[in-house]
Amino acid sequence: MASAPDIRTLGQLNAAGYRPRSVKDELRTNLIRKLRAGEEVFPGILGFEQTVIPQIQHALLARHDLILLGLRGQAKSRIVRMLVSLLDEWVPVVEGSEINDDPLRPFSKFARDLVEQCGEATPIGWLHREARYGEKLATPDTSIADLIGDIDPIKAATRKLTYGDEEVIHFGLIPRTNRGIFAINELPDLQPRIQVGLLNIMEEQDIQIRGFNVRIPLDVAMIFTANPEDYTNRGAIITPLKDRIDSQILTHYPKTLEIGVAITQQEAWQDRNGAPTVHVPHVFREIVEQVAFEARESEYVDQKSGVSARLTRAALEDLISSAERRALLNGEDETVVRVSDLLAVEPAVTGKVELVYEGEQEGVQGVARALVGKAVAVLFKRYFPDPADKTEGRAAYGDVLGWFAQGNTLELTPELPFEAYARVLDQVDGLRAVVKKHAPSDSPAETATMMELVLEALHQHSLLGKDLLAERATYADLMGSVLGQLGSFGEDDEDDDFEDFRRYN
Repeated sequence: MASAPDIRTLGQLNAAGYRPRSVKDELRTNLIRKLRAGEEVFPGILGFEQTVIPQIQHALLARHDLILLGLRGQAKSRIVRMLVSLLDEWVPVVEGSEINDDPLRPFSKFARDLVEQCGEATPIGWLHREARYGEKLATPDTSIADLIGDIDPIKAATRKLTYGDEEVIHFGLIPRTNRGIFAINELPDLQPRIQVGLLNIMEEQDIQIRGFNVRIPLDVAMIFTANPEDYTNRGAIITPLKDRIDSQILTHYPKTLEIGVAITQQEAWQDRNGAPTVHVPHVFREIVEQVAFEARESEYVDQKSGVSARLTRAALEDLISSAERRALLNGEDETVVRVSDLLAVEPAVTGKVELVYEGEQEGVQGVARALVGKAVAVLFKRYFPDPADKTEGRAAYGDVLGWFAQGNTLELTPELPFEAYARVLDQVDGLRAVVKKHAPSDSPAETATMMELVLEALHQHSLLGKDLLAERATYADLMGSVLGQLGSFGEDDEDDDFEDFRRYN
């Protein structure tokens, strides 16, 4: 951060030829400069290049107040906070002013009195752009005093002032962000009577506090965010306020898997110094992202609530942690993510999806596991022949399925060291050959991981049975598994047999 200018008095400021300009003019001018220079205006915001970002730039060029409307986890708050970079780096203020009075246009009683008393010797302070941003999360208990201000009886008593004295005013958050950007997140949660208090700010650009005749003109850019679900159910934006917000911009989730992977790669904590190195094959990054895509289309998930991009970030971090833990337990310096590590993704899913009634009946863990399974089934076909294809699938996986059809089973535990893990997988006839043909790798560990992925995909396509018990996965021939379970029918409780049947399917 560059140091503030050396100008320290009003006289020096005038001599330097300073001319004030509004916040919205600052935003417009600096945006124009960046666009002409080819600079990136919103670095790190991916997937909005052709949709959201141009619309925000249109609004700023038009000197609009704006609202970002979108489901949770769509980078709304991040974008709003990045607008600060479009402000001038430093602006002069009357030193000691609570509302950042412009030295050439002082409005508060404190600033007016100081300028009248000191004249050209009025002390000047400099405000950095980072200090010119204010934000409030709208909650039902937010008061007009929080946002606008109120009379401070303690100040009146201690300074022996009457309630008619302008100096008894305690300014709220918005006046204290004068000559800056003020953001209100989740606007519909703000009570209607409080929203009314914003009307003057939005149109006349001034505030009135209690019964004071004085009006204080504000220079502030107002930015809002809202969730469409909140917009319609939990609250509403009153019509006069909505009319005063110049631009409404709709955000969205990543439109392609590739963009989603890039966002998660950027946001997730992956480089863990001092810990075992965890390699994540690209297909697993895609699977993590596909889980979110599946959730956004699932009949069990409340689509009005949305599926945050934070889901994939947390899921990838849990996936890496699972592999990291295995390496620590086995004393390994590096490892590769495995299919068994996908179980660790479930906690990241269960806490970030809202279920409809049918989903609640299935159970949140069951829904999470189903979403992961669907993601595996979808992404597998990008790298391997479709197991559902009766011709190509039979040709590709015939030896593998034949091995299980002979009554063989394969048992994997998440904590197997690499040598034991690879040795178990190599028991299956034709499994390594499938991976070598369709997803060859120079890494033995990655090859083994892809071998397990083949088995999991065959299970997801109902060609192999899988028993998951105490985090131990046993793959077996589908019909043999089911018949083996049903063979005890009559000896055990009928409900237990039905649960066993569901577990295999």
